Amino acid sequence: MGKISCAVRQLLVFGWDQARCCAFAVALLGGIAVSGLLPRLPVARYDLVLVYGIALALLARRLDWDSRRDTAVIAGCHLIGLLFELVKVRLGSWSYPEPAFTKVAGVPLYGGFLYAAVGSYVCRAWHLLELRLTGYRPRVMAVLAAAVYLNFFTHHWLPDARWVLAALMLVATCGTWVRYTVGTYRHRMPLALTFVLIGFFLWIAENAATYAGAWSYPDQLDGWQPVSPAKFGAWALLISVTFVLAAAAGRRRAADRSRPDGSSEPAPLAGARTSRGAPHGEPEPLGGDGVLEGRGEGQVRAGVGEHGAIGR
Repeated sequence: MGKISCAVRQLLVFGWDQARCCAFAVALLGGIAVSGLLPRLPVARYDLVLVYGIALALLARRLDWDSRRDTAVIAGCHLIGLLFELVKVRLGSWSYPEPAFTKVAGVPLYGGFLYAAVGSYVCRAWHLLELRLTGYRPRVMAVLAAAVYLNFFTHHWLPDARWVLAALMLVATCGTWVRYTVGTYRHRMPLALTFVLIGFFLWIAENAATYAGAWSYPDQLDGWQPVSPAKFGAWALLISVTFVLAAAAGRRRAADRSRPDGSSEPAPLAGARTSRGAPHGEPEPLGGDGVLEGRGEGQVRAGVGEHGAIGR
C-alpha cells in the first residue's frame, strides 16, 4: 500500500510540474480559443493574437519564468518556426484562412509563437525537473536535427527520408538517458522515449489548436477533423530541433557554473545513491529535504519538456 501511495504522490507532483512547464503554451492556446469567441472587432483576430503573444512573452520574462539564455532559445524557436511556416504554407501543407494586417506570404506573424511555446515548455522543464543528460552526443544530434528540419522541406521534391532519419535518431540516442527529478526522487528515461512522449502530446495539442482555429490543414477547411496520426511521428522527430537548442544552452549554462576545481564529475546527491547505482526504472531519493546539494554543473542539466516545437 505504501508503494502505491508513493506512486500516486509522484504522479500528482509530476503532473503539477508538467502543468507549470506548459503554462505559456496553455495560455497561448487558451487565448487563441477565446479570440475565436469574440464578437467582430475592428482588429483582425490574427493581429490580436500576435499582440497577446507578445504580452505573454513579456509577462513570462517579467515573472522570471525564463532566463536570458532561455529567452534566446525561445526566440530561436520562434524564428525557425516562422521560416518553417513560410515555406510550408507556400507549399500548401496548411493555411491561415483569415485576413490580417500582420500576415507575410500568407503566414500571420503570431505563427512563430506556436513554436516558441514548445521552446518555453522544454526550457521550463529543464529547470523545474532538474534534467540532466548522460550519454548525449551533441554534434551528432545537431546534424540529425538539422537534417530532420530540412527533410520536411525537401520531401516535396525529393524522396522522403523521415524513416531513415528516424532510424538514425534511434541509433544516435541509444544509451542517452534523461534524468529528472519528481519531488524528492530522481528518475531516468531513454531520450528516444522522451521524444516519442513529447511528440504524442504535441499531436494532442495540435488537434486542440486546429479546433480553436489557430491554422487549418486542407482537409479541415470545410469543417474540423482530427489531425492525421502521421503528424504524431512528425512531431516526435521535429522536437529534436528544439531539444538540441535547449541542450546547447544547458551545456553553456553548466560551463558557466562549473565547480571551482574544474571537475566535470557531478557531485553526489545528498543522502542518496548515485544515479549510476540505481536499477533501471527505480527512483533515486534525493535525501530528507528533497534538495540537490552541491550540484555538479559540469554535466548538461535540463527539464523536459509543447506549438513551439518544430513539428508538422
